[in-house]
Amino acid sequence: MADPRLKDEAGRLAALQRYEVLDTPHEAAFDRITGLVKTVFQVPISTLSFIDAERQWIKSCVGISATQMARDVSFCAHTIKGREPLFIPDTTQDARFAKSAFVTGDPFVRSYLGVPLATPDGYNVGSLCAVDVVPREYSSAQVEILRAFAALVVDELELRRIAQTDFLTGAVTRRGFTLEMEKTLARFRRSGHPAALLMLDIDHFKQVNDTYGHPAGDMVLKTVARGLADKLRVSDTLGRLGGEEFGIVLQDVEHEPAVDTAERLRCHVESLEIPNEPDLRVTASFGISTLNPQIESVEQWLALVDEALYEAKRGGRNRVCVAAGMDAGVRMSGR
Repeated sequence: MADPRLKDEAGRLAALQRYEVLDTPHEAAFDRITGLVKTVFQVPISTLSFIDAERQWIKSCVGISATQMARDVSFCAHTIKGREPLFIPDTTQDARFAKSAFVTGDPFVRSYLGVPLATPDGYNVGSLCAVDVVPREYSSAQVEILRAFAALVVDELELRRIAQTDFLTGAVTRRGFTLEMEKTLARFRRSGHPAALLMLDIDHFKQVNDTYGHPAGDMVLKTVARGLADKLRVSDTLGRLGGEEFGIVLQDVEHEPAVDTAERLRCHVESLEIPNEPDLRVTASFGISTLNPQIESVEQWLALVDEALYEAKRGGRNRVCVAAGMDAGVRMSGR
């Protein structure tokens, strides 16, 4: 019987995007798994890769320094075509790979064992593989061990999805938001796609808790988060950075449109009616910084926008302030 998930490329790519793992930094949890594969199978090379639309992107590896390669020359791109492991005992005897540059040249791949990374809903998003520079045979027990390691990778990805959502507001957690910033910065360096970072703080939030109680404060957080999310595009990311502070990554937006968006969001927050007895209204202060080549790290980007947010609060709150050096200015409707 045909397996529809193996033919559904759009669904597969959507499943991959849900993990938000592409173009993220190395992480110890995944590096431990590739290290174990290298040790257990006694191979010089092990990679954990994800197959994007046109590339193989390597999340973790030992034995090679590559971070990505074209999908059409990838061994792992063949692995995701089926449910069973892909085993090639001698690449020079396999018509699909005998003339590959990775076989005839560095790293001189001679044998390959790859297991697809299958999501709980049945999409193969990548592979975990063991690679040797000599012909190899693997026992059925060894293949099952690699399957188990691949299952650990998927379990880690699923746990990350759960951990990256704030239970109260539905926004991504600070960890998930930082990963999104890392990806955005890497994308900017690679292809110059513009982006902007917004940070906002609900004004006088402590007074809401002190006057109406913490349930009212929770309702403020949920209503503001929902209101912001409703005004964002699918490509944008809303994160709760802590307490009453939120961050927003706006993708593919230049400076002026980003400032206009921040102002619209500020006005929208001001207009929200928050259920309570009596109903509440709040305002928010915004800082904003668009990406530029001088921004070299997530920490630097956060520091810039945090200083702009501080200026908005110090200047009277309920306003948008732009980071220094970014056509600095203020959009405000102060009370």
